[in-house]
Parts: sequence; C-alpha cells; structure tokens
Amino acid sequence: MPEQITGAQALIRSLEHEGVEIVFGMPGGAILKAYDPIIESPIRHVLARHEQGAGHMASGYAHATGRVGVAMVTSGPAATNLLTALQDAYMDSVPVVAITGQVATTSIGNDAFQEAHTWGMSMPATKHNTLLTSVEEIPDAVREAFHLASTGRKGPVLIDIPKDLLADTMTWHRPGEIKLPGYKPAVKGHPRQVKAAFDLIDASERPVLYIGGGVVAAGATDELKEFAERINVPMVTTLMARGAFPDSHPLNLGMPGMHGNYTATTALQRSDLLITIGARFDDRITGDPKHFATEAKVIHVDVDPAEIGKIRFADVPIVGDAKAVLGQLLAEAEKRDPAPSRRPWFATIEEWQAVYPLAYEQDPDGPIQQQFVIEELHRITGGDATIVAGVGQHQMWASQFWGFEEPRRWINSGGLGTMGYAIPAAIGAKVGTPDELVWAIDGDGCFQMTGTEMITAAVEHIPIKVALLNNESLGMVKQWQHLFYDGRLSETELHPHTPDFAKFAEACGGTGLRADHPSEVAGVIEQAMSINDRPVLIEFRCDPEAMIFPMVPAGGSNDDIAMSREDFMSVEDPT
Repeated sequence: MPEQITGAQALIRSLEHEGVEIVFGMPGGAILKAYDPIIESPIRHVLARHEQGAGHMASGYAHATGRVGVAMVTSGPAATNLLTALQDAYMDSVPVVAITGQVATTSIGNDAFQEAHTWGMSMPATKHNTLLTSVEEIPDAVREAFHLASTGRKGPVLIDIPKDLLADTMTWHRPGEIKLPGYKPAVKGHPRQVKAAFDLIDASERPVLYIGGGVVAAGATDELKEFAERINVPMVTTLMARGAFPDSHPLNLGMPGMHGNYTATTALQRSDLLITIGARFDDRITGDPKHFATEAKVIHVDVDPAEIGKIRFADVPIVGDAKAVLGQLLAEAEKRDPAPSRRPWFATIEEWQAVYPLAYEQDPDGPIQQQFVIEELHRITGGDATIVAGVGQHQMWASQFWGFEEPRRWINSGGLGTMGYAIPAAIGAKVGTPDELVWAIDGDGCFQMTGTEMITAAVEHIPIKVALLNNESLGMVKQWQHLFYDGRLSETELHPHTPDFAKFAEACGGTGLRADHPSEVAGVIEQAMSINDRPVLIEFRCDPEAMIFPMVPAGGSNDDIAMSREDFMSVEDPT
C-alpha cells in the first residue's frame, strides 16, 4: 500500500535522499511542522542565533566541503534576514539550498502575520527560486534545487513552502528524472577555441594565468598545477582563488588587485596575454577597466557564458567547466613544442619581487601589528588550518600574509564583502570538516555584528578558534577617511574597551584570552591551540592606526598602485 506522509515528512525525507547530514537554521511558525520530523531524522540540526548566521554557516560548510550547504528558516523577518547570506553566496557562486516557510496558500497576498514576498525579494539574490503550490511538488523541488545549486555556475537556490503544504498529506514518491528545459550548463570547451587559445599562448611573451574562484569550485586545482608547469606561465590568484595553487610554488605571484601585492598587480597590468580561468574581471582586480592591462589579449574560460565579455572583450572565449577545459588544454599541450623559458619576463617579475615585497615592521615594544599576529598564527599552526575571514583590513592582511597551499582552506566573503561573515562561516566550516583546525580571523567591527553565534559554537560543541584583531575602529573605512577625507573621522572609531571581548567569549560559553603586547602573542596562540572542547577567542590589541597597503584607489588604474600612505598625498578620490 502506498505510504501516506505529510509534506513536512516529505521535505525531511527528500533532504535525506540528497545525502544531507547538516541543516543550519531556526524554527518559527510557518516552518514549525518541518522541525518535528527532524527529531527522528539522522540529519543534524545546528540552531543558529540569527537567520543570517544560519545562511553564512551553510555557506562556510559549502566552501569547506564542496558540498551543498542547507539553511532552513521561517517566513517573514526570518526570510529577509536570510537574504544577505543568499546574496553573499550568489556573488561568490557558493552552492546553498535555502528552505523558507511561508504563510498558508489561502493567506498569501493578504498581509498575514509574518508574510513577506520571499519569492520576489530573493529572485535577484539566488540562482533559482520557487514558491511551491502543491504538497506533491516537494520531492522534485528539493531534487531540482540541489541539482541547480551544484552544477554549472554554482549558487544558492531557495524553496519557499507555504505552511499548509507542510501539513497536507501525500503519497510518498522518490523524485523523478530532473526535467529543466533550457538548463544545460556547458562542460567541455569548443575544440577550435582550445586550439586558438594555445596559438595565443605560443605567441605571447608576457603571459599571466589569471585564476579565479571558479577553479576551486570546479575541483580543478590539480589540472591547474599541471597546466601552469607545462606552459611555464606565472600565475595570480584572486581573493576567491587563494589556495587554488600553492603559494610556495615559484610560478605563484600571489593576489592582485586593490590590495594585492605589487608584483601580482603589475604583472597583470604589463601582461600581453591574460589566460583567465574561472575569474570575472571584478572591479577590485581591474580598477577602471579602460586602463586595465591595455596591451593584453584575453583568453577567458568560464562556465557562465554571461561572464565572458561582460567587462573585458575576450579574444578567445571558452565556455566550459574549468576542470574539463584545463584537461582539454593539457591534451593540446601534448601536441605542442615544449614551453619556452620566458627568461626576460621572469627576470622582470623577479626584479619587482625584490624591490616591492610585502613588508611591515613590528616594534618589540608595541603596538601589536596585525600582520605579526597572522604570521605568528601561521608559524605556530604550520599553516595547517582553515582560515575564515571577516571583511576589511584584517581580511586583506590574512590573504597577504598567510601562505595558502591547498584549496578550500581559505574562506571569506569576496563579492558582497559582508561584515560579520567570519564567525558563522567558521562554524559551518568546522561542522563540515570536524577534524580540521578552523581559525576565524576577524575584526572588532565585524565581530560585533554576528559575535552572538559564539553561543551556537559553545552550545553545539563546535570548537572554532577566533583571532580578533581589535584596532578600535572600522579600520578599512577609517583608512579611506584618512586618505580621501583629510583625516576627518566620522563614525568609524569604536570604543576601545566595550565590549570586553574576552569576557564576551566567556559569557557565550567559550574561553576568552587577550594579548596586549607583542611578547604575549605567541603564548596566547599556544594556549588557544591547547583548548579543543569549546570555542576560544583571543583579542589582540592591535595598532589602531595601521593601514593596509599596497592599495589601488577605487576606480583608478593599477598603474597608480600605492605602497604607503605617503604615496597618497597628492591623490584625489576617483570615486
């Protein structure tokens, strides 16, 4: 006899069939019926303290594991709170499935309690969304959501479910064959374009591999390393691609762009060929596109055809999955002559590296420099940690001064730049990779937005570690006020002792530590490393006047890269 179950049971069972092990969320009226069958389900639910936190946890989980993260919340304000996390995942192409409750179908459009037009509001913040109208749709909707989130250009997908559908009964059926007319993401690139790309590579004298997060998303890092060594071309890795190629490899120049290092930024700018794979010519990389790498031809490989030609004309466009296309390029390489030495180009690059290294000075008497904390953290951990950053100066310093050797060990909010991302995303990353050491590197401004998720970490026994770089300000914004607003500081200075972050961590159920002097930095890191049964936060009292350099003014040219504050004395704000 066919099994009759409720829509709520069908939802949880459908998630189980997708292999879901973790759901991050918070219950409420419209989604409440879906929370009851979770009690009997093998799925673990992690109770966030805010719906935005649940969304970032799902994102951190997806970043760290490569699997789809799942967030489930109720209707109205819960759904609107989730939107920031969905937009964040959308900008960074992170596979997340969001499930939101909705008021009953008979109440939609009547301004019912906790009603919001979730379907409409989330449309530009998701790869796909759907409002279900029948309980029988649930299994297929869940299957399609996971397929859409995890294929092609990955991204968030939302299923909005009216609460009466969760109460209705249906005859259980496994989801059928996926039928999505028109959705056929490209995998392999066109062979003619692959050959044309190699013709440009063979003819170039100053090529650069410009690598974006799409390479990590495609799981193509092994192919990338083999390809780079085969063609002997230097590489830059964007903020989202840190770890896609080992930083220790001599071909890796590091991160380019607004706060990238001089060599990576200038190599892009002086290149005669950009071999662009899984990158989207973001404004933080290009500055003013009219002045970006003006002498370079462009090969652009991307799974999303909408990205190719959007910012920069591609001489050779290749639509396809990065892993598949790199495989094709490697096959083509076998038919070509060995790569040239490119000695003049490498000699120029080596000169830039010698003259313009990333550098800072740590006075033994203090104050603590943020770069020093990051380097000590790297030294003590041996670099064997997943690093999750918030947004701002500390994010850029972490990218600059941590040596990344593996993919999925660097997690941050790149495209949207969401302050408050680090703590919940670190929780998600730790849940997804429980045997990994997970450090969140956060700022005092970011932490105050989502720091209450430390409670989640404590209650759920998720032992993340937090390096909080307290510079008593919204540091990045303050830096802009110093550089472009004659030092007039408007609402960017935070109270130096409120809250007491170490005591806050203790109040949340974790351990709080503090370092006030450079001599204390290594000791508190070692102490934090010895605590593994609860979350730990270290507050580092850092230099409140420190600035992040190099820096390219927003909307300017990469030719105007500044290495210090003094370089900005005659610069006008181009925005």
